[in-house]
Amino acid sequence: MEKYSIALLPGDGIGVDVVREGRKVLETISNIHGGYSFSFTEFDWSCEYYAKHGKMMPDDGLEILKNFDSIFLGAVGYPGVPDHVSLWGLLLPIRRQFEQYINLRPVKLLKGIQSPLAGKTSKDLDFIVIRENNEGEYSSIGGRMYEGTDMDMAIQNSVFTRKGVERVLRYAFNVAQKQGKRGHVTAATKSNGINHTMPFWDEYVEKISHEYPGISHDTVHIDALAAFFVSKPETMDVVVASNLFGDILTDLGAAIVGGLGIAPSANINPEKKYPSMFEPVHGSAPDIAGKGIANPLASIWCTSMMLDHLGQPESAKAIIDAMEDVLQEKEVLTPDLGGHSTTEQVGDYICEKLRARLG
Repeated sequence: MEKYSIALLPGDGIGVDVVREGRKVLETISNIHGGYSFSFTEFDWSCEYYAKHGKMMPDDGLEILKNFDSIFLGAVGYPGVPDHVSLWGLLLPIRRQFEQYINLRPVKLLKGIQSPLAGKTSKDLDFIVIRENNEGEYSSIGGRMYEGTDMDMAIQNSVFTRKGVERVLRYAFNVAQKQGKRGHVTAATKSNGINHTMPFWDEYVEKISHEYPGISHDTVHIDALAAFFVSKPETMDVVVASNLFGDILTDLGAAIVGGLGIAPSANINPEKKYPSMFEPVHGSAPDIAGKGIANPLASIWCTSMMLDHLGQPESAKAIIDAMEDVLQEKEVLTPDLGGHSTTEQVGDYICEKLRARLG
């Protein structure tokens, strides 16, 4: 029997609530399947940990995490701790040291959810955004000069390397080849306004495309592409973007399929040299933490993505099917989706649907 080791980082606020339900789903489906199991180790690294220790995780935190099969993160963020502290103290070190250079965000309208885009159905809204996750516009190169004077200035440098660009593009073309609906890659750019990094990016899009003669592609300016997400999302298949552009597009993608409250993400190390990390996109929402009203669907969707990465695609699909069963019935939903059920009740009901489908 395969046994997967999972590091749980519930984090702050509702992260604790939703990770609990995600773990419950993983335990339920592994018990049904019988061919694999999980061992969980929980860590309290969070903004609360920062308040006590002056850092988001121990000095040897990455060394502790590196031998797990996957990392399951809830959410980080709490009033009084600046966002850049939680980001650069926990999330970015994990993503970069573990070479999680692929960020996956499905833009998929689940059955039972209504899109804010009039007339669009689950057939129209079903594509994936692949975001470069380790370099690009989110570098730590730059600085401030002349603070407090009339010459005050800030410089932030972008970093685009051949290795970084080629590997995310190859990943995108591979996904289009193996999983895409139309075998098409759309690359986000802004080479008409950013005159060094974006032409570099465009050049490698063309270069890598020649390795995949059966896959069509186009390169679209980010402003137009954002508009196309709204006006003609059914034309999208696999979208690939740099770190900043991917960050923006994925939040827009979440908005057109139900909002950040149900949006999952995966930070992938494709070679599996290091663990990959799975996290819902929503924030820590400390104002509703512990009240039992947080929506656990994004976290549960993350468990599906985790299972797919671990080589259990049938189990991954079963979780999505169970979620759609619950959404279409509309009987057990949290308040943000118009229901009156608790976080725990939704998690329990999805487990019940899994047992009905697979047990």
